[in-house]
Formats: sequence, structure tokens, C-alpha cells
Amino acid sequence: MLDLLIKNATLLDGSGAPAQRGDLAVKEGRIVALGGKLRETASEVVEADGLALAPGFIDIHTHSDIALFASPEAESRILQGVTTELGGNCGSSPRMLQGVTATANLTGADEEKAWGTLGEYLAALEKSTTSTNFGILMGHGTLRAAAMGFAQRPASESEISFMQNLADQAMQDGAFGISSGLIYPPSSYADVHELVAVAKAIAPYHGLYESHLRQEDGNLLTSLEEAFAVGRQAGVPVQIAHLKVTGRRNWQITVHAALAALEKARAAGIDVTADQYPYTASATSLNTLVPQWAHEGGREAFLARIADPETRTRIRQEICDSLERAEALWSDYMLSRLPSGNYPHLEGKNLQQIAEILGQEPVDAALDLILEEKGNIGRINFAMCEEDVELIMKHRLTMAGSDGGAANLDAKGVPHPRSYATFTRILGHYCRERKLFPLETAVYKMTGFPAWRMRLLDRGLLRPGFRADLTLFDPQTVRDTPTYTNPKQASEGIIRVYVNGVLTAREGKHTGAKAGTILRRT
Repeated sequence: MLDLLIKNATLLDGSGAPAQRGDLAVKEGRIVALGGKLRETASEVVEADGLALAPGFIDIHTHSDIALFASPEAESRILQGVTTELGGNCGSSPRMLQGVTATANLTGADEEKAWGTLGEYLAALEKSTTSTNFGILMGHGTLRAAAMGFAQRPASESEISFMQNLADQAMQDGAFGISSGLIYPPSSYADVHELVAVAKAIAPYHGLYESHLRQEDGNLLTSLEEAFAVGRQAGVPVQIAHLKVTGRRNWQITVHAALAALEKARAAGIDVTADQYPYTASATSLNTLVPQWAHEGGREAFLARIADPETRTRIRQEICDSLERAEALWSDYMLSRLPSGNYPHLEGKNLQQIAEILGQEPVDAALDLILEEKGNIGRINFAMCEEDVELIMKHRLTMAGSDGGAANLDAKGVPHPRSYATFTRILGHYCRERKLFPLETAVYKMTGFPAWRMRLLDRGLLRPGFRADLTLFDPQTVRDTPTYTNPKQASEGIIRVYVNGVLTAREGKHTGAKAGTILRRT
């Protein structure tokens, strides 16, 4: 007897091939048959009546690394149909207790956990159990912090060798590759020589080099060329993180050159692809407003510089100058979370509004809050245009990736809706309403394409023998209900979600199942 039989579904196999009507059978967590009318009996029979059945969505760009310990149900992932995610992006992965400067803290969180090796972290996560399947990249920033802290200088050869050894160990532990976060210290302090050298350590394992580019504005092309250079010189595939164009003066112009650069790089033999979230606002730490030099030495040194009146004057001026060059507005920056709990009335408001409430200039309000919250404030930045988002999304080298993370519906703050609705927004708004591409293409961009990029051999497609990660949805009603002001909601139209054959969500409700597995590089 089968464990599960889904009947009369519109099968979207994840390859981009035309949809077909048929049944799908599951036994012991794997797909055993699909297509046509299957006559076997099953413990659970679902009448799909033409609903779309796809492989579980794969989020190739997440930051669920630590969040999964606190929110193992990962409602933000499961309730939009995501069954697999790749963490460790943008240069940051869980801290390793190795090296002289092992206490360096990348996130600014007061209680950041640390492990001896990446393998120990994965084992701990495996023991805790999760609702999603989860794999991870090793963060270059984490490697650099272990080797030399937050020193703003070129790495010595011995320090590079140290990073290479840690990267090699991470690959042996099952990492999918390494990531760089070239706007975030200490990863941003690295030069191309260092990035290439560390990437060479993952090449024998067929590891992936993922990069948050150094700049995403008018200098986007130069930043892309840097990523291409790492791929070419190290001999590794390159994943461009959340490809975007920021800065009003660059809108509808730079995007064309950027996409042409991707095509040119591939034609030259560089294995490069990109991911993207379907929003015109990004999200990160408010600390990124502060110039790079002020972060040297780690969080305590960073906060001390802001507190020092003379240094603060310089920081203040550089922030204002930077916003002026970017033609950015203080109202573009919305604060998503102030974790002390002292300012709940400021969460969800922009810096212009906050300045008026506090009776300060916006730059002073921002710096004072950074000090009070010890450098741990989330912010959302409205810096992109819709036309660029659509051009990037349609491109053949772009796949879906939320840049969000695991959270439940009762999460604190006002997080970016991308954590809760990236995939349903693509299906509903961009595929059905905007008609950017057929449904088969949309599903490919969130299943088969990222599975190929991650070298997942038994996920991302509807095939006999593949893991039964499945998302059943209504293509006529699926839509993103989470918004910037009310993000913590389940999307509409996701009917059922199975992880390794186990029903994990039904009609927008989590079942409590935690059937996810820890994925290791193959």
C-alpha cells in the first residue's frame, strides 16, 4: 500500500516542461510513480481536482542558520510552499570557535551561538529537528573573523592558509560552498587575491561561490566583474546574491548592462547564475549606513566610535554625503526590529518619521538608536524600481531566493515580507497577473533550477525515486498576503505542503510536523 496518492493534479515537474494532468504516488518518503491514472491504494488519498502539484520550493538564499533553533517549524518557509533552503549566505554563517579571534561577532546579536566546527553545528541542528530540509554555505566573513578578526587590511599568507584550512574542513563537513558578503565587515575588507585563494579551497569539492556584491548601485558592473574574476581564477561556479540595481539615478539603465555582463561571462566559460527576491526593498542591519572604516575591530570598537563626539561628527557627515550621492531619502529606511523592546512604537516607521517623533535630525536618531540597541537593528530600504525587478526576474539566469529566514507567525518586530511570501508573490503577482512567464517557468525558477545549482540529486523535480517534497497550490488564487506593514501572515492558495512525504502544512496551517533533513554537499 502507498503512503500517499495525489489524484488528478496538474503536474508541474520542475524542469520547465509543459504541465500534464495525472496522479502522483509516494511511499516511504519518495515519489514512486506519477502520470496517468494510478490504481494503487494509499493510506492518504488527496483529490487535487486540477490543482497544481510542484516539487517543494527551494529557497537558495536564506538566513535561517540560527533562526531554525528558535523557530524549527519555520512557518515563514513552509506556509509559502518552501521545503528546502540554503543558509550561510552573504558571508555570514554560524561562528566557529577556532582561531585567535574566535569571539568576533558578525551579527551584532548579544547571544550569538558558536560551535567548534561546521559539522558540529549541523549535528546540533539535526538533533533539534526542523520542518524544512536545510543545507549551508560557509561564510567568508566567518572565516576571516576566525583568522584575523575585524582587521581592515590585506590578509597575510598564513592567515589566508588558515582560512583555506577552515574552508576545506567545512566542505568535508558537508558545506555547499562559501559565501562572501562584500558590504559587510570583515568580509568587505578582503581583496580579490584573498577571495580567489579561499575559493580555491572549495574547488576540489565542486563547491559554490556565492557573493553579495561589493556594490549594487552605479558600480554594479565593477562588482560583477570581481565576482566573475573569483569564479574564473578559482575554477568554481558563481552565484550572484539577490541581483538588484539600487539608487534612483541607476534605475532602468544599469540593469541592461548587468544582465548583458552575465551573458558575456557565461559565454566566456564562467558558470554564473543569480537569485532574486520579488520586492523593491531590501533588508539588512541599520549598521550598514555607517562607513566601512568605522566597523574595524568589531562591534565594541564600532559602538565606541559612534559614541566618541569627534569621530561621530565624521561618521555623521559621511552618512549624509553617501545618501546625497545615492539620491536616497531618509523616508526610504524603515526600521523593522529594535530588539531591546524599548521602542515598539518605532518599529515599522521610517527614519524621517522617527526623527520627527524623537525631535532629532534623522542621522542623529539613527546613530543614537544604533548605540542604544548595541548595533542590532533591522532595517528595510526602499531602493529599487519595479521595472528593474521584472527585467531581472524574467532573465534566463535568474532563480528565486528570498534572502529571508525561518520565523513563525508570532515573530517579533515587522520583518520584511520576503521571508513569508517570496514564492507566492512570484506565482501570483508576477506570473499570473503580470504574465512575465508561464507557470512552468515560474516553478522551474524555484525548484529544478536551484536544485541543479546546489547539485541536489534527488530533489527539485517530480521524478520516481526523488524525495517527496511537494507543494500543492491553486494557480488561480495563490497570492502573497504579507505586506511591509503586516508581514507575518500565511499566503493564500497554498493547499498542502509535504516534506519528505510528511504532511507539514494544510490550508495555511502548520501541522506541527518536523520531517526536514540536514543536507550535506554531494
